[in-house]
Amino acid sequence: MTGSSLAGWGLTAPTVAEVKVPACLSEVGGHLRSAGERGLAVRGLGRSYGDAAQNAGGTVVDMTGVDGVGPIADDGTLTVQGGVSLDTLLRRVVPQGWFVSVSPGTRQVTVGGAIACDVHGKNHHRDGSWGDHVKSFRLLTGDGQIREVGPQGPDPELYRATVGGMGLTGVILEATIALVAVPSSRLLVDTDRTPDLDTTLDRLIDGEAHHRYSVAWIDSTASGRHLGRSIITQGDFAPADALAEGDDPHQFRPWSGPAAPPAPGGLLNRHTIRAFNEAWFRRAPIARHDELQSISTFFHPLDGVDRWNRLYGPRGMVQWQMVVPDSGTQVVGMAMERLVAAGAPSFLSVVKRFGAGDIGPLSFPTSGWTLAVDLPARTHGLPDVLDHLDEVVAEVGGRIYLAKDSRLHPQLLPVMYPRLGELVAVRDRVDPEGRIRTDLGRRLGLC
Repeated sequence: MTGSSLAGWGLTAPTVAEVKVPACLSEVGGHLRSAGERGLAVRGLGRSYGDAAQNAGGTVVDMTGVDGVGPIADDGTLTVQGGVSLDTLLRRVVPQGWFVSVSPGTRQVTVGGAIACDVHGKNHHRDGSWGDHVKSFRLLTGDGQIREVGPQGPDPELYRATVGGMGLTGVILEATIALVAVPSSRLLVDTDRTPDLDTTLDRLIDGEAHHRYSVAWIDSTASGRHLGRSIITQGDFAPADALAEGDDPHQFRPWSGPAAPPAPGGLLNRHTIRAFNEAWFRRAPIARHDELQSISTFFHPLDGVDRWNRLYGPRGMVQWQMVVPDSGTQVVGMAMERLVAAGAPSFLSVVKRFGAGDIGPLSFPTSGWTLAVDLPARTHGLPDVLDHLDEVVAEVGGRIYLAKDSRLHPQLLPVMYPRLGELVAVRDRVDPEGRIRTDLGRRLGLC
């Protein structure tokens, strides 16, 4: 067949599919009905790192043209179409004094994708993930029906299976979500530099009670007594009176820089990353409090470099993100040690604190610690290193984030996600012919 080559943000495993771009919601059902035996997958802005929004030899429906945004109700809820990006949404709601309840590290994801991946942000310890703030949605399931779905009903089982379900239960057409009122579009941010991992984790725990948003960037190349040295940033939305006189308190003008150039050999390797990490750590203040930062600077710094994934070269990158319960905290340090020993460099390594686990059988967050690292795919021996770490994570009751995954072995999936059977039962009920399919689903034995 002729078609388009599609890859995830990691650029590691492109496959070819026939891409359909509906101009309105009514066209989506027709694309589902006309999909061939390889079925249909749904795609937003392609920011899943692996193969979640790919469908080799089948149909992929690109929802980005279906991006309507309704009015904000008095209680802060609004209804949006599934293809609207968080960038478009924030440009609409921030000037009116509102913000999304949970923001990931990029604005370049769709609402449908945020629900399907149950994305989290810097405030999970306080506010949970996207699924905790979705009031209802309309879902086109594989049997051709459009179902109204909500957490208390109708069909709460389908709701739970879809939130974090990686697009395997159907196409999210519209969603009603809850926003949060903010006093301004700036944040008061505390920055602290820590010398080692133990100090980093202690500071993050201490900060839970004082800050809504919290994250630590970790120097993935540091070792020995400096292992886990970090830059912690914690913040809260600033009151309007903290701004300079005459400032528009809800101004939102995100900056977008030029696109990163293609890098045939990859600009990011162990030498350049080590140099970058050293410079980045040294330029951070040992302690700085109540600095005013914009939404873009605090939440979405990488959005300032369009297509930054190309810096890893044509072989792309692998993001490995895990979460372990508090009883498995030692795995955070062990994973860092193993990656340093393997010469697996990362310029984007972060650790965050998660609160209570989420509702879906495939939702990633659960109470404890999450560590995420971006790694050049060409790193020698990387598959063996990550396979070993996957097993360690599973042994302590942790899991890998499927929205970032491109290589997890299927036998570990039910160990990491013991409620997997709930998803399978719901999917079989609403898609008995298996018309919703993805490369990720095939790789993990889910379709």
